[in-house]
Amino acid sequence: MTEQIFSLNHLPIGQKGRVLSLVSNGKERRRMLDLGLVQGTTVEALQKSPSGDPIAYFIRGAVIALRQEDAQKILIEC
Repeated sequence: MTEQIFSLNHLPIGQKGRVLSLVSNGKERRRMLDLGLVQGTTVEALQKSPSGDPIAYFIRGAVIALRQEDAQKILIEC
């Protein structure tokens, strides 16, 4: 079975993935790390807002809403 690698914003609702890396720097990267998005963290896509952006994710026991532009900077594997 092969693992698929893609950005978090492509994770289907109801699916889980594991964080591989962050493709951001500076304050943006620090914010993601503070939210618990470190390598190996399991993330589940819960639901999209009515407009489709942001998307709610279950991360380390908390529900966090991330905009598409932020989620695309997080690489995951499923």
